[in-house]
Amino acid sequence: MNVEQKITQDIIEHTSEYVHIEFPNSRRVLSSAPHNGGLIDSDHLLILRVMENFNGTKGPFEPLADTFRNYCRRKEWAGITVGMMTSARMTSFRNVCRSARGVEVSVLVTAGISNARRAGDPAEYRSFDEDRLKPGTINIIILTNAILTQAAQVEAVMVVTEAKAAVLQDLDVTSPVTGKTATGTGTDAITVVSGSAPPEICYCGKHTLFGEMLASATMDALFSSLEGVL
Repeated sequence: MNVEQKITQDIIEHTSEYVHIEFPNSRRVLSSAPHNGGLIDSDHLLILRVMENFNGTKGPFEPLADTFRNYCRRKEWAGITVGMMTSARMTSFRNVCRSARGVEVSVLVTAGISNARRAGDPAEYRSFDEDRLKPGTINIIILTNAILTQAAQVEAVMVVTEAKAAVLQDLDVTSPVTGKTATGTGTDAITVVSGSAPPEICYCGKHTLFGEMLASATMDALFSSLEGVL
C-alpha cells in the first residue's frame, strides 16, 4: 500500500484494489460518481477496482450501493463515501500536483480506454436504466486547498473534460463505433472537491491561473496514466 499526503491533511491510499482518500473534515464534493454522486458533503473518496462484467455474464453481482456499503464497512471507513468504479488496473493511477501563490491543485487519475467513445456516438443500450460496467473508464479526482464556489466546481468539470478530450486527440485514440477521435470512454466519472482555506475561487476557466493549473495537471496525469495502455 502506498500512503501519501499531498493536499493539506488529506490522506491518499493506493493499493491494487482501490484508491482511497480520507478527509480530516467533511468536504463539499461535486461528482458524477455512481455512488453518492451529485453535490454532497463527503468524508471519503473511493475508486474501487471490480471485475469486468461488460457482457453481464460474470454475475450475479450485488447491487452497486451494497458493494460500496459493504466494502466501506469492512475497511471501517466511517461517514459518507463518494464511490467510483473501474475495471482498469490500479497501476494506471497517477497523481499530479500544481501550486502557485499558496493554492494547490492535485489531479488523481485511473484510466483505461478499451471502451473509448466519441460524444454523440450511437449508444449500445437503448434504455434509460443501463448500469452494466464496461471495461476501461477514466476516473478523475480534483483536490485543492482553496475554497471553490459551486459555480467554480461546475466550471472545473468543464475544463477537465476539455483537457481529457485534448489528451485523447493528441494520442489519436478513436472510437470503435465511428472511427472518429474519442472524447472519453462510455463510463467516465469525475469528482471535484472544494478546499476549506482562502482564497475563494469563483472562476477557473481557461483565462485563469487556476484553470491553467487544473488543465495542465489533468493532461499530464492522463498522458502518464495511458502510457501503459497504448
